[in-house]
Amino acid sequence: QVQLVESGGGLVQAGGSLRLSCAASGSPISINVMGWYRQAPGKQRDPVASISSAGSSDYVDSVKGRFTISRDNAKNTVYLQMNSLKPEDTAVYYCFHRKKTRETSWGQGTQVTVSS
Repeated sequence: QVQLVESGGGLVQAGGSLRLSCAASGSPISINVMGWYRQAPGKQRDPVASISSAGSSDYVDSVKGRFTISRDNAKNTVYLQMNSLKPEDTAVYYCFHRKKTRETSWGQGTQVTVSS
């Protein structure tokens, strides 16, 4: 199993920025996809962004142009730079790690709150 530790959440005003980090450890994880889902109160958990070991990234339409995902393979760490934050971005953000086998691990979640 892969262990994921998230950090970087917080409270910001609309238009502000936050940078989330997620560090992975455990079993061999060189071939994987990592990223974040988010879940607002009373809503389902939805994908936000992901990045493969090769560096290919994907974003949900609502964050394109505002969020940037990156990774440091040597550190097994992924980052989500969130700019121009909107109140609708408010949610708990959960980091995930998916192996080639599609076995998926989840981080503990970090709260992002954007005030209007």
